[in-house]
Amino acid sequence: MTTRGVLYVHSAPRALCPHVEWAVAGVLGARVQLDWIRQPASPGTWRAEFSWQGETGTASKLASALRGWQMLRFEVTAEPCPTAEGERYSATPELGIFHAVTGIHGDILIPEDRLRAALARAAQGETVLEAEIARLLGKPWDDELEPFRYAGEGAPVRWLHQVV
Repeated sequence: MTTRGVLYVHSAPRALCPHVEWAVAGVLGARVQLDWIRQPASPGTWRAEFSWQGETGTASKLASALRGWQMLRFEVTAEPCPTAEGERYSATPELGIFHAVTGIHGDILIPEDRLRAALARAAQGETVLEAEIARLLGKPWDDELEPFRYAGEGAPVRWLHQVV
């Protein structure tokens, strides 16, 4: 079963750009050339977007291939398909990698056991429940990546083909 998704490289030093392309090509099994543009949120870095199509699990393979570079900020999404939920991976140098399962409308689906564990930690005074839920939803990653999501002039435009 195949799915499709998008790789968003929010910021990468110029020297790392070809390595990102090679890593993505290695996962997809085909030559990849990304359209790099300057990232105004972090001078000296570049950004790119790439729509991909592949087998279920491709998003996790892309995230794994890219996760080792500390200077890289990225997100990988995969749409749900008949045999699998969607996925979203977010990575920043400061926070590391975040993974979420997403539903048909893009909502994050939090497994019951993770919610129970968050409730237990909050009940024991180890954490504040609101902070735990925010972390389960990826809020720290969203907060850090939000300035990088706006590319400024020259950003590629993605047209939506289906409205839900």
